[in-house]
Amino acid sequence: MNNLFSMKRFFAIMKKEFIHIKRDKISLRIALLMPVMLMLLFGYAVNTEVDNIKTAVLDRCKTQESREYIEKFSASGYFTVTNYIFSEDEMANLIDTGEVRVGIIIPENFAMELNKNENPDVEIIVDGSDPTTARTALSSGVMVSENYSQNLRNKFIDKMGIANSLSLPGVKVSVKTRYNPNLETRMFTIPGLLGVIMQNITVLLTAFAFVREKESGTIEQLMVTPVKAVEIITAKMLPFIIIGMFGFFASLAICIFWFKISIVGSVTLLILLGLLFVICSLSLGMLISTFAQNQTQAMLGSFIILLPSIILTGFIFPREAMPAFIAGIGNIVPLTHFVGILRGIVLKGSNFSQLLPQVIPLALITVILLTIASLRVRKSLD
Repeated sequence: MNNLFSMKRFFAIMKKEFIHIKRDKISLRIALLMPVMLMLLFGYAVNTEVDNIKTAVLDRCKTQESREYIEKFSASGYFTVTNYIFSEDEMANLIDTGEVRVGIIIPENFAMELNKNENPDVEIIVDGSDPTTARTALSSGVMVSENYSQNLRNKFIDKMGIANSLSLPGVKVSVKTRYNPNLETRMFTIPGLLGVIMQNITVLLTAFAFVREKESGTIEQLMVTPVKAVEIITAKMLPFIIIGMFGFFASLAICIFWFKISIVGSVTLLILLGLLFVICSLSLGMLISTFAQNQTQAMLGSFIILLPSIILTGFIFPREAMPAFIAGIGNIVPLTHFVGILRGIVLKGSNFSQLLPQVIPLALITVILLTIASLRVRKSLD
């Protein structure tokens, strides 16, 4: 029996493994800290209870009654009025660019009809590109209006009596949902899934680029050559850019022909911005590769980026439901901006100028990642 299993050999091997783990301090720290970090991030970010939905108001009445009605929306906690506007075109532009999710239009005769015990028609316009937020906005908007109307009716009955309650004041709400009128979940998830898949593939492609060189010993050969850091970065990335774009085209074709997702906007613009995102994700993977000393560290470093990005970018859970600090962390993740670009072009038909709030941060992140990766490679070569 001793020949089959030796406790002495068992403990010797186990001791050796602990020594290896102790020597690989970076992997040990990542393995110990990653569960804590992810639990804190996910604990705050994973939330489907949407509140503080950014709202624009077109108040054509501008009376005490209309201001009281608007205040009911703010007091509910579901809506945050960020813009008071003067035209429907301005409202449409704010919804197109994603600055607001909801628009409320109050007619000129709002107060006059209420004072006549009539029912003015208020219009609520909802951005349907995010069904979770849209459903909350729809149900909450109707609920706020019903509560407001019920309070008016109770006051009227208390004042005039039940005998005169045949014609009661109140607000009629008509709701319009833009971009995804049926609130189909697949119209929301499939474009975002395209971005998630492309990020995961491209980051992992380059996360092992320099690690393989370090483990095989060929990095020393590069050090004695006159090659520059920028040349190394671009030469290593170009083949992966071609592979990444091939994957992008294949995924896009599946979206269109298999899942029947119609692209409302420009396909050319989508491809160009898809190329920018592929370069950005590859740069992120390249940066991870310059820090990692072995493939385990490269894999763990990739997971640190990839797992939170699925939660923080609004791919599944609405960013409106996240605390401001957590949403701010999501702003530095490239996928956050690309998901906005995808849904903007695919669902809304957004043009380049309307996508600038997403394009500019994505471009800046790409430049920063490439610059830091180049500096890291130059330091290694020096």
